[in-house]
Amino acid sequence: MLKEALQILKNNNYKVTKQRIDLIDYLSKFISSYVQISVVDAYMRSLYPGISHNTVYRNIKEFSDIGLVEYQEKNKTMIKFQCDFEQPHHHHFICSNCGKVIELKECPMDFFTKQLPGCQVDTHAIEIYGLCPDCVKAQNEKAKPLE
Repeated sequence: MLKEALQILKNNNYKVTKQRIDLIDYLSKFISSYVQISVVDAYMRSLYPGISHNTVYRNIKEFSDIGLVEYQEKNKTMIKFQCDFEQPHHHHFICSNCGKVIELKECPMDFFTKQLPGCQVDTHAIEIYGLCPDCVKAQNEKAKPLE
């Protein structure tokens, strides 16, 4: 994925710098969960003490603009690395307990646009929240009465 991300940078006329490579490498650890931007900022500042907050946040914004990262709709201070460069438009299920992200393969937009005759939909984002299978299992085990 790092190779694909670097190619996307080049294709969008961004310089491939050591700082950007390190930022992409760190973000690539967050494909199946979101991370707070402040955590990413702190990590980059630990690697590069002279780097400014503005530089980190600007790069994250630019990465979002070219499809390398995704913001969580519910909380714009959370991002994750793009999980599907082939299909950048997609939606997520997000576990409310552990934060695990599951990519949804289909977009339900046709269902909604059929209910909006005459409307022009410009954009949309769909996130579904609940418990992932592991958290459901853990919750059920916790709720079992002692025998």
